[in-house]
Amino acid sequence: MNEQRGSITHPSKGRFDLSRAVWRSAGDDDRVQVAFVDDLIGMRDGQDPDGPVLVFTEAEWHAFTAGARAGEFHLPGN
Repeated sequence: MNEQRGSITHPSKGRFDLSRAVWRSAGDDDRVQVAFVDDLIGMRDGQDPDGPVLVFTEAEWHAFTAGARAGEFHLPGN
């Protein structure tokens, strides 16, 4: 992924325009934030807003959130 000031460009996903992102918190602690820009979804650490951004297509986002709801990411013993 190539990151330029104000945007992230992925070779197959296209351009995620950071300047148009409106970040929303996914929980009470503001740790995980998501933004929907055109047909891409960005996810970042709200405590490090200038840090890396994961970029998902809509299909990837739906698969990720379905897996989270199904408990696929729970650590053993939790």
